[in-house]
Amino acid sequence: MKASSLVFRAAGSLLCRPGRLGSTAAPRTAAVACASASGKTEQSGPDFGLLFDIDGVLVRGRTPIPAAKKAFQKLVDSKGQFVVPVVFVTNAGNCLRQKKADQLSHILGVPISQDQVMMSHSPLKMLRKYHDKCVLVSGQGPVLDIAKNLGFTKVVSIDELRESFPLLDMVDHNRRPKLPSSPIVNLPKVEAVILFGEPIRWETNLQLIIDVLLTNGNLSNTYETSHSSHLPLLACNMDLVWMAEAQAPRFGHGTFMVCLENIYKKITGRDLKYEALMGKPSELTYHYAEYLIREQAAERGWRAPIRSLYAIGDNLMTDIYGANLYNRYLEERLARKSAKAVAQVVAATGAPAPVSQEMDSDSGWESELASPSATSCKSILVCTGVYNPHTEVPKDASQCIKETVFHGHRDFRFDPALVEPGSVVQDVDAAVELIFKMEKFSTPV
Repeated sequence: MKASSLVFRAAGSLLCRPGRLGSTAAPRTAAVACASASGKTEQSGPDFGLLFDIDGVLVRGRTPIPAAKKAFQKLVDSKGQFVVPVVFVTNAGNCLRQKKADQLSHILGVPISQDQVMMSHSPLKMLRKYHDKCVLVSGQGPVLDIAKNLGFTKVVSIDELRESFPLLDMVDHNRRPKLPSSPIVNLPKVEAVILFGEPIRWETNLQLIIDVLLTNGNLSNTYETSHSSHLPLLACNMDLVWMAEAQAPRFGHGTFMVCLENIYKKITGRDLKYEALMGKPSELTYHYAEYLIREQAAERGWRAPIRSLYAIGDNLMTDIYGANLYNRYLEERLARKSAKAVAQVVAATGAPAPVSQEMDSDSGWESELASPSATSCKSILVCTGVYNPHTEVPKDASQCIKETVFHGHRDFRFDPALVEPGSVVQDVDAAVELIFKMEKFSTPV
C-alpha cells in the first residue's frame, strides 16, 4: 500500500463475506412505543443507519431518478423528520455541504441539513496537522472557501500560482504571456498539495502540481528528481468514472489522478505517494460517515447504539468495495476485541497473556472520532447508474483480471470478495424496502 495507514488498511486479510440480505418477520413501527423481543422499547430509536450515494442512485447529472423521491417519502414522518438516521456519502467535492444539502432537499422533496451530507473532502477536518501549512488546492468550484471551511488557514489555488509564475503554463498557446514576463514571487512556499476533485484545465493543473512536487514547493528552483520523497499529497475522490446523463460513464477525478501518477513516475522513475486518500472506498470515509450517523441519532434523542449500516450505491469499485472493506474492518476489529477479552480472562487466572500493541490500540483517526459502535456495514447495489447488470465480475483475480478491468485506485488491490454486493436491487426505492424488511421496521401509515 502506498497510501498512509491513516486512511485505510490493505485489503489483504480474510473476509467473512457480508451475508445476503433477506428476512421476513413482524415489522417494528417508528412511532409506537412498545417492547421489542429484546426488551428494547421503540422510544430508544432505530439501531441502524443508511448511507446513500448520490450520483447514479438519486440523480443522473441534474436529472432526478424517479424512484428517489418515492424512497424518501418512506424515510420521513408527517412532520418531515427522518425516522432513521440518514447520511449522503458522495465522492463529489466541488461545493460546500450546505449547497449540496439544498440541492438534495429540492430533488427529494424532504428537508436535508448539511450535517447529513458528507463530501469526499469532509474527513480533512480531522487532519489538523496540515491546517496551518500553506497548501496548494486543485479542483473546481469554490476550492478556497471549501479549504478554509475545513480548517485550512493558508490556501493557494492553481490560478493564483499561475498568476505568480506566468511562464509555467505553456500548453495553450493563447494563454502564454504576450510579453517577456518574470515571476511575481508574492506567495509563500507551498508545504502540501490537496486534490479536491477533477479540475477544469487538466494540462494547467498537471503541470503546476508536478512543478510543485519536483521543486519541493519552491517554484523558483529547478526540478529535484533525485529526491526519494516529495511534499505531502492528499487526494479526495478516487472515482475513475461517474454516471451523468450520458449513456456511458464520464471521466472522474480518479482519471485525473491516473494521469498525475503516470507523469510523475515517467519523469522520476518512482511512484507518486499519497499521505492520505479520502472518499469512497477508503475506510476513513465510512468511519466518518458512521460518526455522522451517531451524531444524528444523538440529536434526535435516540438511545439505541447504531449496530448496522446499510450503504446504497451504484458503483462496484467504490460504493460496494468501500462498504465491504469497512465491513471487513468492523469484523476484524470485533475479532481483536474478542481476542483481547480472552487474553484478559487468561491473564486473570495467572497465566501470562500479553496483548499486542496492534490489538490494544486503534489508529489515529479512530481515536479522533471515537470507536465505532456498528458491527456490520451491508452493501446494496442499484442498477440505475454505473453498474451494468449484464457485466459479470471475474471470480479468480489471478486468471483473468487485467489492469483495465479493475477501476479502483492503484493503491487498492483487487479482491473479488470486496466487489460482491450484499444485495442487488433495481433502484433506491427497492433498496429502502429491502432494508426495512431486514430490520423489521415500518413507518406509521
